[in-house]
Amino acid sequence: MSNLNAIGLSKEKSSEISGTLNNLLSDYQIYYQNLRGLHWLVRGPQFYQLHAKYEELYNGAAETIDEIAERILMLGNVPFHSFEEYLRNASIKPVQNVSDGNRGVEIVVEEMTILLEKVREVLEIASDNNDEGTASLMSDLISGFEKNLWMLDSFLNK
Repeated sequence: MSNLNAIGLSKEKSSEISGTLNNLLSDYQIYYQNLRGLHWLVRGPQFYQLHAKYEELYNGAAETIDEIAERILMLGNVPFHSFEEYLRNASIKPVQNVSDGNRGVEIVVEEMTILLEKVREVLEIASDNNDEGTASLMSDLISGFEKNLWMLDSFLNK
């Protein structure tokens, strides 16, 4: 029996990478749901701007969630798929009842910073194990986070 998975990577190393991807997936799911809540509840003079931005961010997060889950499957493992698993494995915590625009953006910045750190960790593990597919996905995420963090920081520091 081969110790390689269907895409030619070590099953053992792929399992390790999948573990880090599942933790990232958990954080992404909580981040996604937090964005939905911020989108629904935002009030005040920045409503239109933030309502649209939160929608853009949660739509992007939904696509990324799917990409991460599919990558875990490609590696021959099973992505987490219950909220119980997400809550148990996520560093990001659910937020509730946030309607203040600036506070909502601060939360998004905090959560993106956590996600960016985790993405960089996955990138390092993937790179160390010749997993170019995962490394490429993580590199793309890093670029997006860096741009969004810069823009959100500019918003908060008007």
